[in-house]
Amino acid sequence: MLVDVGDNKALGARGEELAADFLEAAGLRILCRNWRCRYGELDLIARDGPVVAFVEVKTRSGRGFGLPAEAVTFAKQARIRRLAGLWLAEQPGWVDVRFDVVSVLLRKAADPAIEHLRAAF
Repeated sequence: MLVDVGDNKALGARGEELAADFLEAAGLRILCRNWRCRYGELDLIARDGPVVAFVEVKTRSGRGFGLPAEAVTFAKQARIRRLAGLWLAEQPGWVDVRFDVVSVLLRKAADPAIEHLRAAF
């Protein structure tokens, strides 16, 4: 599927789709995509054995602004942690929690480059 790299929304959606497929192929089970509440959104929530992984997906069409994972700033990490706490309050029983980042680089005329950073923060 070709994506117009000028369309950030389509680029992000394609990156999340590729990330979910990548994680499932690695044995994780996607529990939720794009979980939203009034405070924000979590990209992917996955089960990795007994661990729930909150996965931030960052997609870029090039390296001009750095690697995709570099866009997960300290402020963004704090927001994701807060949102994860809200999700966990709705889904009791999880003991082990992890915060991952999936970096997706979509370049013209090349296969996507996908990197899964477990326990990234």
